Formats: sequence, C-alpha cells, structure tokens
Amino acid sequence: MFDQLTQGFENFFRHLRGHGKLTEDNIRESLREVRRILLEADVNFKVVKQFIQNVQEKALGQEVLRSITPGQLVIKIIHDELVALLGEGVSRLDLSSLPPVPVMVVGLQGSGKTTFIAKLGLHLRRKGKFPLLVAGDVYRPAAIDQLQQLGRQLDLPVWAPGVQDPVDICRDGMAEARRTGRDVVLLDTAGRLHIDEPMMQELARIREALKPPEILYVADGMAGQDAVRAAQEFQQRLDFSGIVLTKLDGDAKGGAALSIRAVTGKPIRFIGTGEKTDALEEFHPDRMANRILGMGDIVSLVEKAQEAVDQDTAEKLAQKLARQEFTLEDFLEQLRQLKKMGPLDQLIGMIPGMGKLKNLQVDEKDMKRTEAIICSMTPEERRKPNLINGSRRKRIAMGSGTRVQDVNQLLNQFDQIKGMMRRMGKMKGRSGMPFPFP
Repeated sequence: MFDQLTQGFENFFRHLRGHGKLTEDNIRESLREVRRILLEADVNFKVVKQFIQNVQEKALGQEVLRSITPGQLVIKIIHDELVALLGEGVSRLDLSSLPPVPVMVVGLQGSGKTTFIAKLGLHLRRKGKFPLLVAGDVYRPAAIDQLQQLGRQLDLPVWAPGVQDPVDICRDGMAEARRTGRDVVLLDTAGRLHIDEPMMQELARIREALKPPEILYVADGMAGQDAVRAAQEFQQRLDFSGIVLTKLDGDAKGGAALSIRAVTGKPIRFIGTGEKTDALEEFHPDRMANRILGMGDIVSLVEKAQEAVDQDTAEKLAQKLARQEFTLEDFLEQLRQLKKMGPLDQLIGMIPGMGKLKNLQVDEKDMKRTEAIICSMTPEERRKPNLINGSRRKRIAMGSGTRVQDVNQLLNQFDQIKGMMRRMGKMKGRSGMPFPFP
C-alpha cells in the first residue's frame, strides 16, 4: 500500500545524500519535496503541516548544520518524526478485566469488521485466550452467515441467535461466554455505507449495556480521506480505544491510513495485510516507519519465519544439509513453509535494501508451478534427482501441465540451491529461516 510513499522517500533520500553540506536554504527546499510526497500520498494536509514543522525545527539546529553527515541526520529526524506520527511504542489490547472481557468492533460497512473479528479470534487463541465471536450485525445481508462460516473454518465458537435486538444479542453472548468458560467476547456490530444517527445510537446502547474496556475502530486503508472523517465522527460519539487498519495489501496511496492516528490521537493496534485469516499483525510504529522509508523490517520477517517454520523440522534439515542429503522433498517442504509466511512481495519489502530493486519481479505462479512439478515426480525421483532422464522429464512435464524446459530449469535451479544450502546450512538452520529464501 505504501509503495508511492516509499518510492518518494527513497528518491528524496538519494538526492539529500548528494549534498556535501546542508544549509538552511536547501533544508527548506528539501522539506518542500517531503511535503509534496506526503500530500500526493493522500496524507491529511493538517498532519503534513505539523509533520513538516516538527522536522524543520529539528533539522535547522546547529548540530545538523555542523555535522559531517548532515544528510544522514536529517533522514534520522524524518524517521523519528514518522514514528511519532504513527505512535510511540506498541499498544496492546487491555484484557485484564474480570472475564469474560467484551471487545467491541465498530466501523463503516465494507471496512472488514467481520473478517477482522475472525482474524483477531485466531490471534487471541494463539496467545492462550478462549474467544467467543458474537454476530451482532443483523442488518447486512449474510453478515451472520459470514461470521459463522469463518468460525467453522477456524474452529472458533460463534454466538448467532439470529435477527433480534443487537443489544440483547451482545448481552446474551456475554452470558454464553460465562456459561462455556470463554474469557474474551468479540462483538461484531453493524455498519453503514455512511454514518447515520440510528447506527450511532445503537452502538452507544451496546457500549452502555456492556461497558467494554476496548472499542476498536476498523478503518479501510483504501478509503482515502473519507476514512479520516469517519474516524473523527466515531471518536466523538464512542471514544474508541484503538484503531485497526485493514486492506494494507491493496494498491491505494495509504496516506489517509497514516492520518487517522494523528487526527484521532488513538493508537493503531492491528493491521490487516491480506485476505487470509492469519494475515493480521500487531502494529509496531518503528517497524512500519522503516518499511515506509524503504529501510526494511527484518524483525517482522524473522517473526513470520518463526511462526511458519517448525523448529524440529529445521534442525533435521540442518543435519541433512551437513550430511549433503538435501533432496527435492526437503525443497518442497521449505517452499510450502515459505508460502505460509505470506505474499512474496510483502516478504521482500521487509528485507533492507530490496525496495531499491525496481525491476525485481515477484510472481507467485512460479512457486505454484515448481510445486506442481515436484508433486508430479515419484518419491524416488524426489530423493534421487539424478534418475530423472529425458523420458521421465517428459512424463513429469505432462503430469504437471508444464513444459520439459520448465522441468529442466527447476532441476538446474535445485542443483544451484543445493550447493548454496550446503555452504549456508549450519547458519540458516540455527536461525529457523526457510532455506529457499535467500
């Protein structure tokens, strides 16, 4: 989502480093470029004005002008101000109240509330919680069915008595949670295409009846400045406790999403990075600032790897590499673990410096084709690729719906990877990173 911002900042930093010495005049000129980058990315103009003012006050200090590396200091100032804009430190849910703890989720229709509730339920269960999902949206067609389907998919219980007063549904959901030993209740509420008085009154009634310690406002990251105005209205009427940014895998400019935190003063708690139910991340302002400025996010990348990779499997693979026994079966297993980490373009964006490779093409179809080719081999062929002669290659190509040239290319690449993995096996095995990921 933040590609436009990232590209703008990378070009700006490249130009800034070209100055051997910074003066007050070229600092002001440079900040006009930063202002343009932010406004073109749809960042709220009031937020941009304050951001530029803060950076300018610090950048014009004598310690910057006299520094032997003034460009790097200005870059650091911009980074620190961007972190401050996004929020200092990680803001986590407050679930310390007497269970069951209600968590109310609000937002406009289409922002992704129902999907987020399912993702949050899965996230909390992985943290050792026992959530109950409550279907409180009785207006949107299929909203209840959607939540029930997601609950079945994730093996999460759903309280969905049907069409009745939403306040009663939420209150009865709390009673069901007490009866079944659930410690967190996630309340799906109704949205509209625009803010109207009946919706806001209904949400206020739910808040008064249950007094949830957490009210999360879900904002569509692709909605532009309308999302900022809607967030302000919800904040005035409900005083929500945190923000969730969804659809950050989209191709919108992204600036409006950055503006919501500054305009409302509320912390961003979670970000949705894809359609899959595990595509939810806790929000780290410093890591997001690094991504936006093209500095990568290696910490999040390692965390994704640790979640996707089984440590015992990694240790066994390291031992096989040490014995030079890396096979196509091992390669296939590592490929599948890499797919669990998320879309390749997002993973590559987390690697410092990779954003500068503008011509880098990421095609996940190549991974699917590779998987199909290996799956079309016999177990013996996967363990002993040297057995794959011309006739076998033709059979494998027909079985996988590919060309013989594709099979040849995969086998050549595997030989190269095998040699590289043989050299790097010990170091990578200890880190737990998937091996096909360079």
